[in-house]
Amino acid sequence: MNAASRYASVLIGIFFTMILARLLTPADYGIVAVTVVFTNLFNIIADMGISAGIIQNKELTRDDTNGIFLFSLLLGVILSICFFFFSFWIADFYSNPVYIRLGALLSVSLFCSTLNMVPNALLLKDKQFVLIAKRNVAIPFITSVLTVIMAYMGLSYYALVLQSVLSGLFTFLLNCFTASKKYGLRMPLHSDFNGVRRIFNYSLYQFMFNIVNYFARNLDNLLVGRFFGPASLGYYDKAYKLMVYPSSMLTHVITPVLQPILSDYQNDKDFIYEKYIKIVKFLSLLGVFIVAYCYFAANEIIMILFGPQWEQAVPYFAWLSLSVWGQMIMGTTGSIYLSLGNTKPMFVCGVLTTFMTLTAIVSGIISGELIDVARNVSISYILQFVIVMYILIHYAFEKPYLNFLKIFIPELVIGLAFGLIGTGFVYILKFGILLNAFVKFFVLGATFIALCKALGQLNYVMIFNKKTSQCKERQE
Repeated sequence: MNAASRYASVLIGIFFTMILARLLTPADYGIVAVTVVFTNLFNIIADMGISAGIIQNKELTRDDTNGIFLFSLLLGVILSICFFFFSFWIADFYSNPVYIRLGALLSVSLFCSTLNMVPNALLLKDKQFVLIAKRNVAIPFITSVLTVIMAYMGLSYYALVLQSVLSGLFTFLLNCFTASKKYGLRMPLHSDFNGVRRIFNYSLYQFMFNIVNYFARNLDNLLVGRFFGPASLGYYDKAYKLMVYPSSMLTHVITPVLQPILSDYQNDKDFIYEKYIKIVKFLSLLGVFIVAYCYFAANEIIMILFGPQWEQAVPYFAWLSLSVWGQMIMGTTGSIYLSLGNTKPMFVCGVLTTFMTLTAIVSGIISGELIDVARNVSISYILQFVIVMYILIHYAFEKPYLNFLKIFIPELVIGLAFGLIGTGFVYILKFGILLNAFVKFFVLGATFIALCKALGQLNYVMIFNKKTSQCKERQE
């Protein structure tokens, strides 16, 4: 259900983005990209690792969760006010007063997101994946339709910001209504906040990791917007978000359900490791294909989805797409650390990856070329994979790292084959955009299936078709 809803929401997003990319300019997207960077930071502060703590702690009472809900209300009020005044600094830093008005709107979205963390965590803890799946399809569709209407009316970047506001409001109202009905969630008049204290130690490293991971993921947008301007940021941000789509369609399908399910086995590392390896292989094999297609068909993908006005985003997308494989696998590590109840190594990983990303971005900015930023960021993500997975496998799972790396030998063979075939496309294919995209997909896809079968890897690719009776028996 989570996979179906995620694929549906991503397809909805792609469809409406294709429309909006033709109604709005790169500068519009660049302005919104700046605001999104800062709202994401405040959303992380608002969560403080509390959602993960609620899911992991099986002993919280109803009074505890209601107390945490009251705490989220107070926190939401404070952060919303702080964000509004913080928008004045954003306007001054980027020399554009429009960020003050956008900050006022987004403070409403921030307030709703803060209140939403408790009811949403309760739904995940109770494994209400069907309900969450329906919500994750309905709300993006409704808000996307409204956004297109607002963009057509000439609201430009305001349309994108209002989409965030409406999405946060609708999600909170739906989750709050459901949680109050199912779990008796109420807003008490007063509380001793005992629930907050009970999850504090667990949530602390999760919160710290989210903060440093935020900077690792958003420093490029912050600095590109400052040194290259909103139009260049629009091209870069569009390429980056398009590169993230594969993770959204695969990694984010799996990670939301990992902790609610695997947290029941937090003292059984071998069981979690066994399940995790299957997930890694599934993501790794598909990741190799996605990297090859995105890199060799970068021009066709950008032209088909967004139109000729976004042609400058093509080289940025091509370079960034090379890091998709590593990012897809690394994207699962957070849920595994949470499932193991061991969040300290996750925080250490966050510090290391943030430093590496910052080094890559700064070196690219110093060169004065935006393409160098994209290339350096991609290389940085690839190097981060080696470090992040070593810490997880060697220290958290206490397994031999070399044995873990050996499972990727088939992917290396497939990747080398893709490199030889894809390079030939440059000299052979001279068709139109649509036909080129189809031929590249067909040839790479056929090669992928043939090599997976020859190397005995098809069973990993078909992971979602396998019966889950063994896991159910283990739970019983």
